[in-house]
Amino acid sequence: MKNRVVVTGMGAVTPIGNSVKEFWDSIRAGKVGIGPITKFDASDYKVKIAAEVKDFDAKQYMDFKAAKRMEPFSQYAVAAAKEALADAGIDMEKEDAFRVGVMIGSGIGSLQTVEREYQKIMEKGPSRVNPLMVPLMISNMAAGNVSIQLGAKGKCTNVVTACATGTNSIGDAFRAIQYGDADVMVAGGTESAICPTGVAGFTGLTALSTTEDPLRASIPFDKDRNGFVIGEGAGVVILEELERAKARNAKIYAEVVGYGATADAYHITSPAEDGSGASKAIQLAMEEAKVKPEEIDYINAHGTSTHHNDLFETYAIKQALGDAAKEVVVNSTKSMIGHLLGAAGGVEFIVCVKAIQEGYIHQTMGTTETDEACDLHYAIGAPVEKEIRYAMSNSLGFGGHNAVLLLKKYEGQV
Repeated sequence: MKNRVVVTGMGAVTPIGNSVKEFWDSIRAGKVGIGPITKFDASDYKVKIAAEVKDFDAKQYMDFKAAKRMEPFSQYAVAAAKEALADAGIDMEKEDAFRVGVMIGSGIGSLQTVEREYQKIMEKGPSRVNPLMVPLMISNMAAGNVSIQLGAKGKCTNVVTACATGTNSIGDAFRAIQYGDADVMVAGGTESAICPTGVAGFTGLTALSTTEDPLRASIPFDKDRNGFVIGEGAGVVILEELERAKARNAKIYAEVVGYGATADAYHITSPAEDGSGASKAIQLAMEEAKVKPEEIDYINAHGTSTHHNDLFETYAIKQALGDAAKEVVVNSTKSMIGHLLGAAGGVEFIVCVKAIQEGYIHQTMGTTETDEACDLHYAIGAPVEKEIRYAMSNSLGFGGHNAVLLLKKYEGQV
């Protein structure tokens, strides 16, 4: 008998708010966090806009020395994790630290460290490299630093599945509690790759939007979409075994009831053209939850605003849900905060939880006229208010990684 798993805490650092409250207030206000790149001089770059985190001060979340030993992707993760743990009302001094684990992934780690230190090698020689170059750079240090900062000594891993990282991390944390490896998991994703190599690399792939109007750059499912907008931030949640959460009178936000993960085995950057891999992941999540397609009320789509993703994800939803696909409300949070890469799944999971709680599905901002082949209900022009019992979050990553989480409104049922 698998353990049931619930969400008891949430934390976020995003381009439209550095806490869950600020982020969700901005979501409800229809705020778009995209603007000109300020982190470096992008005047010679084809792509000049991004969705940057604003007014973030790491020293608000940790001491100066600890902050100096972390790159932004780790700092964002620590900030979001501390918010989530406080939100859950968990006091680590009273916990068995070996039963509290961390699964926070980053798709990239720190390209900025590599840029900075390589320049030193070229200009001053290899002996001038920062002794902390490697621990600053490697992507597992987000999970490592969160574990250190919180004192969590349980299972601690870093999932790296590109844009599916956050969703796979939460899914694997869900499994860890289901099978008794942990009682509490601090789970999600984090990313900070708005830097010369990050922007140049994704531009070289022709993956980024070259539109300069921030309100028409990230336009998922729109007929004029031409790429994603790179974003940054972190989304971290506290997952907890249900009986334990009830015993301590925790506030329960939602229940995680299904997780599907597949691979396309097709192409290093393009999703499978028939949507079969993503469709199977959706089906697996529904099968685990014993849910019929017509019971799904809301899908937070991967919805990147690239031609291929939005088309093939639409195919996947239609394949998996059949006739019920026409009834479900689909939206894309990336229309407001860009693509947070490894952090996207973490932040979008939080959107699903808030949507269930408040019966509010935000508008897909910026999108005005959909592609003929993108023919579902994408919450265009206005938000949708409805009761949500089941919400789904999709993430599809470079390499063919497909990850889907299914959440249920917690009704206190046995």
